[in-house]
Amino acid sequence: MSVEVRWATSDDAPDLAAILGEMAVHYRQPELPFEEALAKARGWLASESPAYPHFALAYSGREIAGLASVAIAHPGVDLERLMILKDLFVRDGARNSGAGQAMIRFLARHCLTEGIGRIDLTTENWNEGALRFYDRLGAERHDQKIFLRFNGDALAALAGKEEG
Repeated sequence: MSVEVRWATSDDAPDLAAILGEMAVHYRQPELPFEEALAKARGWLASESPAYPHFALAYSGREIAGLASVAIAHPGVDLERLMILKDLFVRDGARNSGAGQAMIRFLARHCLTEGIGRIDLTTENWNEGALRFYDRLGAERHDQKIFLRFNGDALAALAGKEEG
């Protein structure tokens, strides 16, 4: 069966919520309550800009097969916008169906059409399947940056700090 990829719309909130729940479990996070995920998905999809959509969804027939969560960043030193691929996830039952490759190709075509110069992404160092997948597609590994994060208490402390 062929895989169709398109940008998510508000009508896709239930599918997005369902796959976000599966993705959380896959990435070793607590299971997400569906109604909570649905409310978040509806809010996100309602506020998206047509110029910068955030979720691409892959469908195999009428079934959701995968999602890509992206952001577009404005120019850095090379004066080109870039796409940041935050998550690429394919449901267990849809793995090896071409859904992952279809989503990456969809994103690449969008980049070329919109003058976006590159796609940057990270994956967990334990995710051997993802590493093999990106290697097969020709992704270059870059080791010159260190991944950093502010969250939880560190984010709250940072937000509360006064300058000076």
